[in-house]
Amino acid sequence: MTVSSARKSGATQLSLVWRVFAINSGVLVLATLALVISPATVSFPIALTEIVVLVIGIAVMLAVHLALLRRMLAPLEQMAVLMDRVDPLAPGTRVPPTATTPELERVEAAFNRMVGRVESERRESARRELIAQQEERRRIALDLHDQVGQSLTAVILQLDRVVEGLPEERAGQVAAAREATRSTLDEVREIAGRIRPEALDLGLSSALAGLTTDLSKRTGLRIERRLGAAPADMPDEVEVVVYRVVQEALTNVARHADATYAEVSVERSGDTLVATVDDDGRGVGDAATGAGIRGMRERALLAGGRVSIGARAGGGTSVRLEVPLGEAR
Repeated sequence: MTVSSARKSGATQLSLVWRVFAINSGVLVLATLALVISPATVSFPIALTEIVVLVIGIAVMLAVHLALLRRMLAPLEQMAVLMDRVDPLAPGTRVPPTATTPELERVEAAFNRMVGRVESERRESARRELIAQQEERRRIALDLHDQVGQSLTAVILQLDRVVEGLPEERAGQVAAAREATRSTLDEVREIAGRIRPEALDLGLSSALAGLTTDLSKRTGLRIERRLGAAPADMPDEVEVVVYRVVQEALTNVARHADATYAEVSVERSGDTLVATVDDDGRGVGDAATGAGIRGMRERALLAGGRVSIGARAGGGTSVRLEVPLGEAR
């Protein structure tokens, strides 16, 4: 039911005030009729049987009153329960149209509009933050690679020239310094790669192919790929989100799933990019509430998407990322 139709139907309904008034009036009228029709009387001093009759009558009247009020105000309780269940990492939750009065319909509609505005504003601010973050990461990665990396490379070349002609003892010391410098250079390149994967400059499919190949070599995990052609105009921030979510999912598989096989799939479905990571491990378990899963959901939210975790047919776990390409532009 839309807000406009709810308001039209609400025009023919009694307001909350008149409904409460009608319930109270009805209970009082019924109680009065019961006293008029009943042969029971109240004497002074009041007898024990008369007290029992009065107590029972009042109890019945209050019970009827409470039941009617609960039924009428039930939508408010449902709204309160739903408000407690709203999860910023799972957008789209709305209050169903269950109100029975115009006032409650307006509260429902206002709450749904408020949630929609909060989700939209958070998504847009998160997108701007992600773009700025990726630009800063790109700059830092380039600085590490081009400046620090080149400086360390120059030091290694100088040490190669210095070691020539030195006594064996001094040459060994210089060689040790050269190897330490080379190790530092490798660490700098690794850090730069973690900050901003260079492979993304060649496209998402190439980056994921390199990621899965490297992980398979290091862990022995057999990984199959089904990487469809990514849209040519896909924003950089969406590529980064997809890459990082797949990377985190594969890392969880290698560390915690006791799996021997994983499959990575990326395809476009209409205006949505869908990436899945399936494995044949021991299943979801408590991992679905861990920091890694929450991190994936937060990353997906930055691009207006969502991550769902579930059991894979045949055993194991399936991680599914959906990113609306229209939102990301």
